[in-house]
Formats: sequence, structure tokens, C-alpha cells
Amino acid sequence: MDARATLRPRVRLIVRYGLAGVAVGGVGVSTVVAAGESIRFASTKVFAVGALAFGFALLGWSGSVFAGEAVETMQDHLDSGSDWTEADSRRAMAIVGSLGAGGMVGASAMTYVLRAAY
Repeated sequence: MDARATLRPRVRLIVRYGLAGVAVGGVGVSTVVAAGESIRFASTKVFAVGALAFGFALLGWSGSVFAGEAVETMQDHLDSGSDWTEADSRRAMAIVGSLGAGGMVGASAMTYVLRAAY
């Protein structure tokens, strides 16, 4: 299989949710500032939430890679009827990680914009 055909949908997924994270981070900082908090407080809190999501996704993704095949085998053996797969878990963690990383970038960018405006 061609490498471009394999990478294109994966990169598109990460970029799409990364850009959504940038928007969420920027809106989050703006919303907290509009609620009456300082720019520093808003930036710190929204950045921390993005970092938390990114860290959770990194840990979840590595856990999926590490134990995914064993979990799939166990589910087949127990006949649990679950449709959980390692690939689906990695995809979900890539989405959460992209949102978190984008949120950190969005919080940083909006902090820069708001500090320049004030």
C-alpha cells in the first residue's frame, strides 16, 4: 500500500482535531477573561486543561499499543460482544491528544493576542 494513501487520512484527522483544539483553547481563554478573570489566570487554566487532555491521550495511546492485542484476545475468549479494538482506541487517543495539543496552542495564541490588545 502506498505510504501517502496510508498517512493522508491519519494526518487529516490529527490536523482537523488539532485546529478544533486551537479554536476551543482560544475561545476558552476569551471566555474566562470575559467572565472577569485576569489574562494570566485564564491562560494558565486553559493551557493546563489542554495539557491534561494531551497527557491523558499519550498515556492512553501507549496503553492501547502495549495491551491492545491482549484485551482483544480476552474479549474474544470471554465472548463479551464488545466491538473494542486496539485501532479504535489509538484513533480515539489521537483525537483527544490533538484536541489537547491544539488547546495549548490556542490558549498561548489567544494570550498573546489579548496581551497585545490590553
